Amino acid sequence: MQSTDTGRSLQRAAVAVAILLLLAFLIVHFTKSHAERGLARDTRAAAASAPAVEVVVVHNTSATGTLTLPGESSAWYESSIYARVSGYVGKWYVDIGDRVKAGQLLATIDTPELDAELAAAQAKLQVAQAQVKVRQADAAFANSTYARWRDSPRGVVSDQEREDKKAGDASAAAQLEAARAQVSLDQADVDRFAAFEQFKRVTAPYAGTIIERRVDIGNLVTAGSSSGSTSLYRIAQDDPIRVFVDVPQSAAADLMKVGVPASISSNDLSGRPISGTITRTSDAIDPQARTFRVEVDVPNPDRRLVPGLYVQVAFQLQNGGMSQVPAAALLFSSQGPRVAVVDSNATVRFRAVTIGRDDGDKVELSSGVSNGERLVLNISNQIFDGEQVRVSNDALPTPDAAMSAH
Repeated sequence: MQSTDTGRSLQRAAVAVAILLLLAFLIVHFTKSHAERGLARDTRAAAASAPAVEVVVVHNTSATGTLTLPGESSAWYESSIYARVSGYVGKWYVDIGDRVKAGQLLATIDTPELDAELAAAQAKLQVAQAQVKVRQADAAFANSTYARWRDSPRGVVSDQEREDKKAGDASAAAQLEAARAQVSLDQADVDRFAAFEQFKRVTAPYAGTIIERRVDIGNLVTAGSSSGSTSLYRIAQDDPIRVFVDVPQSAAADLMKVGVPASISSNDLSGRPISGTITRTSDAIDPQARTFRVEVDVPNPDRRLVPGLYVQVAFQLQNGGMSQVPAAALLFSSQGPRVAVVDSNATVRFRAVTIGRDDGDKVELSSGVSNGERLVLNISNQIFDGEQVRVSNDALPTPDAAMSAH
């Protein structure tokens, strides 16, 4: 009897479990089906709705605008100083960062070989000078002898002897001139070696700053500036200083001329920007980069600028009423630059434009758009001309705000 009750209890439990599993299956099935129907409904709604776009409103620029470009500072002069004589560095007197004056002593070079050559040349000169005295005596004797034979009455000396004394006089005079020429030659050698002796003192060619020292006491140095020679110093003159800027050709009309003011700034400079002017330009466009080189000369008495510094150079340009838009609003194709204009009916219209000036993240258009029109930013290639769109940004940004956002 007890076993029968137990069996009935197990049957009831199994039925209950089966019912629960069936209910769970039904719940999951209906939930999944509802989600799938909702996703399909949302997908159809999204496909039927207009694509969302971000727009920017076109604004005319002011009469003047600022063009800021990267630049690099460069020393007014920068020279590598090589040895003019071979020898050993005896002593150096200045190091990197030292300010030097023109003609200031930088180092001395010991030149034992040059000293010996100078002494030999001086001795040779003394010998040549003594030889001149000998030849002078010979010439004087030959001249007096010829004078006696020349003035002797005919018949006392023969004509042959007279001509022989004349030839001796001429020969002695010629030997004297040769001796004097040898003195001049030996004097030139002495002067040459003496001039090289002056180069034992290495001096600054102009006032500036020592930016590199590559010698030490006892170093062997060779004369010249060939590939196998090592320079002793590098010196730079940094007042005034040059700033070089590569300007896009779109700004050639404004900046390819001398006298345009510029403002130089950098994160490494403390205080207000430094003012300068365009001193010279390349007057030619680089066909590869479509830029031209501009040089701005800057007074630098306090040495705020150093050679090789990355700077920002700002120029004031005449905009001429052009429209400024973000570069993200432009499309480029085989037909040229275009923009996507959203009209009052929220319809996209592609329109050709003319770029007046390209400043990198912003572009000034000389034609193709009007003040107040809305342009699509970063338009998708899935959107075609004449398609309805939906503007996603509520507050329409100005070009500057859009550029900062992108």
